[in-house]
Amino acid sequence: MIEKINIDPQVETIVMPENLRVGLVVAEHRKKCLNAGCPFDYAGLAFGQSPFHVPPPLESALCEHAGKGHYSAAEGIAELREAIAGFNKRNFKLEIDPARIVVGPGTKDLIFTIFTMISGHVIIPSPSWIGYAPQLELLGKHYHTFHLRPDCDFRIQPADLDQFLSSMTHEGKQHLLVLNNPNNPSGVVYSKEELGEIADVCRKNNTLVLADEIYALSTYEFENFTSMGLIYPEGTFITNGLSKDRSAGGYRLGSCILPEKADDKLAEDFTKIAATVYTNVSTPTQYAAIAAYEPSPEIDEYFAITREIHRMMGLFMSEEFNKIQGIKATTPQGAFYFYADFNLLTESLKKKGVMTSNQLGRSLISHPYHIAVVTGDAVMLRPEDYGARIAFVDYDGRQAFERYKKNPPKSKTAEIDFVRDNAPQMLKGIEYLKKYIDYVVS
Repeated sequence: MIEKINIDPQVETIVMPENLRVGLVVAEHRKKCLNAGCPFDYAGLAFGQSPFHVPPPLESALCEHAGKGHYSAAEGIAELREAIAGFNKRNFKLEIDPARIVVGPGTKDLIFTIFTMISGHVIIPSPSWIGYAPQLELLGKHYHTFHLRPDCDFRIQPADLDQFLSSMTHEGKQHLLVLNNPNNPSGVVYSKEELGEIADVCRKNNTLVLADEIYALSTYEFENFTSMGLIYPEGTFITNGLSKDRSAGGYRLGSCILPEKADDKLAEDFTKIAATVYTNVSTPTQYAAIAAYEPSPEIDEYFAITREIHRMMGLFMSEEFNKIQGIKATTPQGAFYFYADFNLLTESLKKKGVMTSNQLGRSLISHPYHIAVVTGDAVMLRPEDYGARIAFVDYDGRQAFERYKKNPPKSKTAEIDFVRDNAPQMLKGIEYLKKYIDYVVS
């Protein structure tokens, strides 16, 4: 008789992703309160999901191809990979052979595959997206946390990176640097010059780059975005997908561009793993995604509008955070996050029993403040580092989109009014946070 099912110990090294856990708490609360009514609501600043609707051409294409129930190529159908190559040429000036493109069920799975395949240690800059470290822990793979400096807006400094890599690099040893640009959680965007300096350091220290560029098209001044694939083509894996800029996270479709110097074996190994683990990405979704990558004035307009709304929301929220005593927030340049540093309140927080960054998250969400953010281990902070990732997407995206399209703001004052009219829950979050800080310093 089986009395107990034993689980591999490696599974115990990971926990439910904090953004999902907190996001589900908020969503379930709002669902229950929809009809019954509740005396409070959460400030939902934890879950980073695009609030906008799926672009109509992509939605229509999914309906059109719903009948395609057959298996398809593990690396992605040829038509889609060609469309992705064309998309990258138009938007990022990348000349990509479709043979270097692999399609996967979201970028998270593609990143996991890269971590599985590539030998050597992984370097993760901190603060970080919540997903990298748990994947490596599940794999039992060694990684190093590269803590970034707040006085540099948490940007990688080439000299610091060189020192860090030099201290762990042995002759012939290969490593992999994760470079998320635009960055989750800081919202910073690296310039072409900065990327060039980082690439020089990586070449010197035999380090590949995993360029997670899922937020590239949400760079507010998009003309200033440069892909690491242009700067370091021989050593960069580029991941991107539909979840953020086309608001299609549920479609689960991403792409990886293999390095320019990748040989046939690398592509074959990538495809072999894909075929072994998930066979192929949903065939109807792949055919539908062609519409998301082919030239489309409607989708281009969608990018322009959503990018501007993200910009207005992010700049307003970060400015408001910076007005609050003891908080220093980064100014986002892309994506829909910024990072809030609470370290000026360290002594006051400890007096209230908040001894670690993890405890900061629990304290913020507790009664009566109910502020949902992501802190601590989830974003790879040191225990004594009081900081939080702030997601500014808690509003009705379709309504904001239609209002912007009908009457786009034409001044700073109009932009502020637009945020106030369309994001009342986030405004409540600012007020909740002010009350929390008053409590902490009292």
